[in-house]
Amino acid sequence: MRNCLAQAVVAAIIGILLGGCDAINATPINEINISPANFDGKEVTLRGIAKDPTRIPLLNTKAYVLKDDSGEVTILTEADLPKMNEKITIKVKVANIAIINGESLGMTVTELSRR
Repeated sequence: MRNCLAQAVVAAIIGILLGGCDAINATPINEINISPANFDGKEVTLRGIAKDPTRIPLLNTKAYVLKDDSGEVTILTEADLPKMNEKITIKVKVANIAIINGESLGMTVTELSRR
């Protein structure tokens, strides 16, 4: 009985520690919005609340807004749209259509994976 309890406590602690890693490694959305040119071509982890899902069937386009404490950004995805108000962690790739004099034009943030 003690052994089972000890294993359960250790499993719970590991779960808490691993769950906390996502928040520690997540990039604040505001950092991307302030200087998208610094993130061009990079993959980053974001964590926040999904909202405002959009699906345009004729163009096979799906998007949603991800909001954290620092700001919000529109995420393009090929996966199923997340539920509204669902807290998610995603890996994304940031891209810019052009960067002129250090200023980004046409930033896109595309979901690569979701947890």
